[in-house]
Amino acid sequence: MRRLHAILSMLLVLGFATVAAAAPLDAFAPQSGLTGSLDIAGGTAHIPVMKEAAKRIMTVNPALRISVAGGGSGVGVQQVGEGLVAIGNTGRPLTEAEVQKYGLVSFPFAIDGVALVANPANPVAGLTGKQVADIFAGVVTNWKDVGGKDAPITLYTREDGSGTREVFVEKALKKGPQAPTANVVNSNGAMKTAIAQDPNAIGYVGIGHLGETIKGLHFDGMVPTQENAASGAYTVTRKLYMNTKGQPQGLTKAFIDYVFSPEGQEITKASGYIPLAR
Repeated sequence: MRRLHAILSMLLVLGFATVAAAAPLDAFAPQSGLTGSLDIAGGTAHIPVMKEAAKRIMTVNPALRISVAGGGSGVGVQQVGEGLVAIGNTGRPLTEAEVQKYGLVSFPFAIDGVALVANPANPVAGLTGKQVADIFAGVVTNWKDVGGKDAPITLYTREDGSGTREVFVEKALKKGPQAPTANVVNSNGAMKTAIAQDPNAIGYVGIGHLGETIKGLHFDGMVPTQENAASGAYTVTRKLYMNTKGQPQGLTKAFIDYVFSPEGQEITKASGYIPLAR
């Protein structure tokens, strides 16, 4: 009987411990002592994760203010380095020069693939690496030359400093040239809108931005899905980074911790990315 009581007592203690275990969002509750605001800017692929995390945090504690803006990886580096934001997002690793200049610390939190995309009305389902290189170099300018209809190819690319562009140029184009006539857009969202509105368009976005309004093209036989990006079956991939000036403190640290928490990783998955452990 004594042993039974001991077991029951242990179970009760464990039960209370489970109930009392802090949920990730408890760190932001009004009684946590966290105050103030947090500004985030940079890579646009990060925005769905950052905004959802910010929304949940501010729901728990409306006194906190978290703003999320894009601008591209180059903007993320510059603004966090100059102290204009607390977290600067990049879709590429920092260069050694950036680390030394600003004293930045990186936190890779997700894997994302970069997909070649076209309008859903386009009959072309896939392209070889050479075809893609020739299209972006301006050598091939008509869809009929790559198995499509007789129509001029409208070429779209990202701005200088874009992490998405850097990965695409390095891993899909093998650092080949891009035609100066290409239309330049400044975010994954803007690229998605442009491709959706132009039946003859071709461009590229983070795989997490694929949807009904644009279609991902097979690239050298590889299918652009996050599962394939995670397994290595799709190789045009990159990591997504949060970057801070020095080691994060206070609300900044709590936000980064939340992104790496189980709940934060679920947000990352729901946004179309593969979460990375800290």
